[in-house]
Amino acid sequence: MAWRGDHPSAGERLVAAETPIALTYGRATHAVMLATPADLEDFAVGFSLAEGIIARPHDIATLDIVALPDGIECRMDLGAARLDALTRRHRHMAGPSGCGLCGLDSLVAAMRPPPPVPMGRRFTPAMIRDAMQAMQRAQGLNDATRAVHAAAFWTPESGLVAVREDVGRHNALDKLCGALARAAIDGAAGMVLLSSRVSVEMVQKTAIAGVPVLAAISAPTSLAIRTADAAGITLAGIARSDGCEVFSHPDRIAVSSAASRPCAGATARPFHSTGDDGLAPAAPAPTAPAPTAPASAAPASAAPVPTAPAPTGPAPATAGTGRDGPGSAASAAAASTPSATVLARRARHHV
Repeated sequence: MAWRGDHPSAGERLVAAETPIALTYGRATHAVMLATPADLEDFAVGFSLAEGIIARPHDIATLDIVALPDGIECRMDLGAARLDALTRRHRHMAGPSGCGLCGLDSLVAAMRPPPPVPMGRRFTPAMIRDAMQAMQRAQGLNDATRAVHAAAFWTPESGLVAVREDVGRHNALDKLCGALARAAIDGAAGMVLLSSRVSVEMVQKTAIAGVPVLAAISAPTSLAIRTADAAGITLAGIARSDGCEVFSHPDRIAVSSAASRPCAGATARPFHSTGDDGLAPAAPAPTAPAPTAPASAAPASAAPVPTAPAPTGPAPATAGTGRDGPGSAASAAAASTPSATVLARRARHHV
């Protein structure tokens, strides 16, 4: 049932699929993630790179996507040396599985220094604006569901090179990094775009992918800024139609478009997702928005959910009783909070 104003109506909407995805190496489960079941080969490669399990896609000897009754398994086999290193790492992990950051070893791994990124190239604020708008136009699954994040890679020559969507922002970036690695695309040629806020893990993944510029529609955290600064990444947040705020290494942002000359050897080959976890060559995206699927066609990673029929009798008046709505305990607590600075640090952004 949908409410628009005071008028209920029955109908249905597309919702994003969310599925348990097991990432296994040598038939041993390393992690189980809740993710959108699309572009899973990209996800497996990107996750493995971000975790330091592999150094390049070819370190994975075999990769199979196996559908199971309770989810999907990304089943990978590694070479003997890589598998032995992963096994030793598991033996030294402290704390029960699935509890997030557990023990000293896990905390050290979470705060590992990011690899330094190459100098790459410079971009203008107008390029960042155009790139963010191109990503938004390419978010087909989010257009249908309003429930997923996106990560994209953009270059001045090719425009939007790749975009990946997922219910999890970390998963979307893992998928993008995996796609770039599988296609042997030089990260120094462009910038990573995010439809989410920027936490430290997003900066770490971008550094591992070798991309020197990261732009996001929302703001970064304090630790993300420090990590970007240490890695040499130009971190731009609040990237909207009216501009952006640069929090680290502003030297890559220039006013003149002539300053965007690529670094030596930086190239990018456009490609897109085929929808079946493969990659296919594609021509540079046109400037006009790509045509969308008919409204009646559901994306592969979305399912229609019927809503309950509208009640026949008059609806009771229940103003202010919604979760976190006016009058709720959460809103009362928020109203009593003296200042948001208790939960946030002031970050300096460059003009």
